[in-house]
Amino acid sequence: MATWSASIPRRRGRDVKVYGAKQSSSSRRVLLTAAHLGIPYELVEVDLRVPEQRARLKLMNPNNKVPVLEDGDFRLWESHAIMLYLCDRTPGQTLFPGEPRARAEVNRWMFWTAMHLAQACGGLAFERIWRAYTIGGDADPAMVARHEQLLHQLAKVADDHLATRTWFVGDAITLADFSVASTLMYRRPAQLPLEPYRHLLDWLGRVHELEAWRATEPPGTWA
Repeated sequence: MATWSASIPRRRGRDVKVYGAKQSSSSRRVLLTAAHLGIPYELVEVDLRVPEQRARLKLMNPNNKVPVLEDGDFRLWESHAIMLYLCDRTPGQTLFPGEPRARAEVNRWMFWTAMHLAQACGGLAFERIWRAYTIGGDADPAMVARHEQLLHQLAKVADDHLATRTWFVGDAITLADFSVASTLMYRRPAQLPLEPYRHLLDWLGRVHELEAWRATEPPGTWA
């Protein structure tokens, strides 16, 4: 029977456990947050293809999805909620600003990612990457066209926003950047049509230079 493996970046303070997968964009945004904040964590890798591991995961998260965070006797699922929690437990952090309007801006982009961007990118990733490993067969042209059209609409929104900005909110990296960037991690293998959006690609290049991004790079080429 397969066992869950663990990779453990250790820095300072008490450890948390993240049950996730390096290839998961939702897991990655949590790992990016922990790495940037310097929070030690144990990554317990879950292989969703293994029935025994899926069964164990469902006991932790009724949605049967990764990531799940454990901090002592506290358990939390949903990646954006975990990101916010990690910031709240880190005094002096700047990823989630304290000023109400800046905080609202970060929330806006995180919710936009969860509701809209993740749907478009996830749809293309499924058709062009994961379909072959799950239900088999070639990508559905109609579904590809649908998700590409949606992604073009969303990429233009982000591109226009970044035309005069270095980061999504304010003058420094925030959770908004980690949320969007992790969702775009399948850019090449999923053939995300981002070439027309130079401001968005320039911003993505800046994120890729961050230490946290490099530290959480999954196996293979995902940039």
